Amino acid sequence: MERMDENTAKRKRIKLVVAYDGTDYCGWQVQPSGITIEEMLNRELSDLLGEEIRVIGASRTDSGVHSLGNVAVFDTATRIPAEKICYALNQRLPEDIVVQSSCEVPSDFHPRRCYSEKTYEYRILNRRLPMPTLRRYTYFYYRPLQVEKMQQALDYLVGEHDFKSFCSVKTAVEDTVRTILSGKVERTLEDVVIIRITGTGFLYNMVRIIAGTLISVGIGELEPEDMIQILEKRKRSEAGPTAPPQGLTMMGIFYP
Repeated sequence: MERMDENTAKRKRIKLVVAYDGTDYCGWQVQPSGITIEEMLNRELSDLLGEEIRVIGASRTDSGVHSLGNVAVFDTATRIPAEKICYALNQRLPEDIVVQSSCEVPSDFHPRRCYSEKTYEYRILNRRLPMPTLRRYTYFYYRPLQVEKMQQALDYLVGEHDFKSFCSVKTAVEDTVRTILSGKVERTLEDVVIIRITGTGFLYNMVRIIAGTLISVGIGELEPEDMIQILEKRKRSEAGPTAPPQGLTMMGIFYP
């Protein structure tokens, strides 16, 4: 699937933009322990197109994490126009997975190997009592958060840094240097604190650990300037807790 040769010259590569509510799924990537977004796409695409389909996703979101615009590609010999595939596929998918668009892309386009800018939002419902209609998409936290200090702390993370302190110990990569292009923390009128981060790439659990660390800053357990030392120590134990998955949403991926 990674490359096309003369025997597959009639095949084309299709790019999907996929939105989903991750509450009832064990993340993106196929695994034996439960149903995943990737598994649902593979199954319904294979049935729709009459050939075995295996999609390649841009981001392997965790169990319970949501997306408004994850990207996936697959190769197919179908005669269905690329832009029509999303409509046919959505008729088969459950209501909590909706393909927002489909189009043909060059055969060498790979959603993880091309330069991209990914944006995530972590949402915290910060009030005295929870709101049941927001329970799937926010993390309820009752202690008051100082948004200004959280912004100051996040500013220290913008740029290229070694984020080893902000990734899970299960991360199976040697290079933990990543670049955060921008970061913003704001409170809405509905008392939802939104942490919005854009970067060129993220480590396993990186955004959730950043969110958990910013919460520690917001309640005064850490000071904003502590971020400097946390980065320098390069130890997971130096950063704050990993925030729960339901507050995290991948907003989209931009390919220049």
